[in-house]
Amino acid sequence: MMNDRHVTAMVIARGGSKGLPGKALRPLLGRPAVAYSVDHAFAAECVDLVAISTDDARIAAAARQAVPPRRRLHLVQRPAELADDTARVDDALRHAVRTLEAEGASLDILVVLYGNVPVRAPGLIGQAVGMMVRTGCDSVQSFAPVGKFHPWWMYKMDADGRVRFQDDHKVYRRQELPPLFMPDAAAIVLRRDVLMASESQPDEPHALFGADRRGIVQPADASVDIDTELDLFVAEAMLRKQGSGVRG
Repeated sequence: MMNDRHVTAMVIARGGSKGLPGKALRPLLGRPAVAYSVDHAFAAECVDLVAISTDDARIAAAARQAVPPRRRLHLVQRPAELADDTARVDDALRHAVRTLEAEGASLDILVVLYGNVPVRAPGLIGQAVGMMVRTGCDSVQSFAPVGKFHPWWMYKMDADGRVRFQDDHKVYRRQELPPLFMPDAAAIVLRRDVLMASESQPDEPHALFGADRRGIVQPADASVDIDTELDLFVAEAMLRKQGSGVRG
């Protein structure tokens, strides 16, 4: 409990990934990717309750194997209609909140951890929750600088291969580009009341973040979001360098 606010870490991982099938179960240093998110959740001192929302029994079993002794992982069985390619994360999170509350849990702050993000910076979860408690904001996300993939340098390409700047701002040196950041998926912290109220805005997929959105900027190499085979190689190299996947 942090300042009398109940903090729940929710690992989310569905079994039907199409881009990289089974990415939450892909082995990294002999462990399934999802196990590292479970590690991170239990390592965070600010977290009162750890749960996983999944539709896949194999993911649930892999997550359970990562639970430290004398600790409990709450399983939220995600229904099929909230786990297909068209399902929205906010719907799955609201289902998880209602399931846990029906079991008697108290939720004020929800920390969302994607099961395919096995690398997180030390202390990130506590830092993000601390920012929410300190500021009273609606949500906190971790971000990384866009770096050399800045949108000002993006091109459009015609069918015949002809290219042109999407929007030529006449900036040709990276140092002159305005700072921009992209969510890196390492941590998302939501207020329970804002998440639940966003259900009344079905046409606004970002309503769950609320009006007062805050961010924590991390180095580009502070986390790895596994979506490709290359991401697996990078994640394993970083975990090997860390020597441990436990980073709360």
